[in-house]
Amino acid sequence: MTRHKISLEEFHRMVEAGVFPEGLRLELVEGDLLEMSPIGPKHAFVVRRLTTLLAPLAQENKALLSVQNPLVVGNSELYPDLVLLPPQGDSPHRHPLGQEVLLVVEVADTSLHHELGVKVPLYAKGGVPEVWVVDLEGRRVLVHREPREEGYKEVRTLGPGESLSFMGVGIPVEVLL
Repeated sequence: MTRHKISLEEFHRMVEAGVFPEGLRLELVEGDLLEMSPIGPKHAFVVRRLTTLLAPLAQENKALLSVQNPLVVGNSELYPDLVLLPPQGDSPHRHPLGQEVLLVVEVADTSLHHELGVKVPLYAKGGVPEVWVVDLEGRRVLVHREPREEGYKEVRTLGPGESLSFMGVGIPVEVLL
């Protein structure tokens, strides 16, 4: 069996040419195309709730909210559940880069192994300063800070009764679980 890797540029050309069926959810991870699972109701609920809770940052022009849109990290194009970008960090000519974002949030219903084993290390290498992984099954949120080439220097686990905080917005963990 022969395996073929594709580049980010090849992936973009394929998308523009309409090679993939409409509605197919793909990520490019280090040259491999991965089909993403459909979004379940719990997952969608948490993404909607986070979007609502973080919306004041957008309303106050402190950040831009990007929901389930492309983020380029190295040679990968990932689709995090939520990204906060600086207000001036948007361009119509290219997708944002990992080192340009303020925060990435991933919600894991059945995908925790993939989020922690594949995506979080890519975010660290790509310079994403902070990543939250909402683990629905484990009823916790893993907060990753201080990216390094080999991973995040700081990883905290928060559970019910604790709060997340970002740019002055406080979020009780239990409202996400």
